[in-house]
Amino acid sequence: MKILIVLTSHDKLGHTGEKTGFWLEEFAAPYYAFIDAGADVTLASPRGGQPPLDPTSDEEDHQTDSTRRFKADEKARKALANTHRLSEMNPDHFDAVFYPGGHGPLWDLSGDKASIDLIRTMLESGKPVGAVCHAPAVLTEVKGTNGGYVVSGKRVTGFTNTEEQAVGLTDVVPFLVESRLQQRGGQFRRGDDFASHVEVDGLLVTGQNPASSAPAAEAMIRMLEEKGRE
Repeated sequence: MKILIVLTSHDKLGHTGEKTGFWLEEFAAPYYAFIDAGADVTLASPRGGQPPLDPTSDEEDHQTDSTRRFKADEKARKALANTHRLSEMNPDHFDAVFYPGGHGPLWDLSGDKASIDLIRTMLESGKPVGAVCHAPAVLTEVKGTNGGYVVSGKRVTGFTNTEEQAVGLTDVVPFLVESRLQQRGGQFRRGDDFASHVEVDGLLVTGQNPASSAPAAEAMIRMLEEKGRE
């Protein structure tokens, strides 16, 4: 299995003057789920190099076994510091693509042409696309060859409007993930706020929040293993 993980390059939290980026747990948990399943993992971001880490996700309250494992893993930290430029990635080289969240993707990856083209090509090639928390925003501008949005009619999830309200950023983010997915025709499903919830529909694997990051990655692994047995 060859899996591409795509991280944000955006580090400004709207007009607040605070920093954002990717959420550490939402990268680390899927990264190790893939590695432990024997996958060959490549990291990319729009600008390449070191993606910005959301400083909140690095606070002690948000540490998990996966984040602690990452911090002790020199090889993984070096790979993260040297992500490839997204526009240079060839979809033919990968079996799946996965997007960790954090608020950053709302600003850059949701409208990034290289990302949109990558997702469209992966789906049309029969390859899974996964995204967790705020990262399902990357699906909202992707249209298929029929001209319709790829999430239209699909069961999807992502960071909910009430979760965004709970973290106090409803008026800071450029759009709400739940609302935007619904506007694009997605059949939005959700669990309780901040509880794990994953939706799998066709080739789309989406997770609601940080607690959903490992389960979403595991759902993608099962999909790839089933495809390998076919």
